[in-house]
Amino acid sequence: MGCLGNLLWLIFGGFFAGLSWLAVGLLWCITIVGIPIGKQCFKMAQLSFAPFGKEVEYGGGPISLIVNILWLLFGGLEMAAGFAVSGLILCITVIGIPFGMQMFKLAGLALMPFGAKVK
Repeated sequence: MGCLGNLLWLIFGGFFAGLSWLAVGLLWCITIVGIPIGKQCFKMAQLSFAPFGKEVEYGGGPISLIVNILWLLFGGLEMAAGFAVSGLILCITVIGIPFGMQMFKLAGLALMPFGAKVK
């Protein structure tokens, strides 16, 4: 079921979700200071392309908290809002509910991606 879900996910918005994480990661990697943040964005892009069957575990320490605050100030809120709106649109139909739930998972990651581990 996970393989079929991931295939349908790419068609119904997952491809653009992954591309958004890749674009943000590339923007962060333009600067030397932003490379660690860009690398984390690439990890989240990997999850965005195939989220079914994967869980996110939140953790981290004080450094993750500081980076998450900087992330929120420089683009995290906009990404989270976009994923949340997409999730609401997908949840309008019964068939779109699983895809909407994956968008809500990505919205949570867009708020606090640092310190999160994908299982």
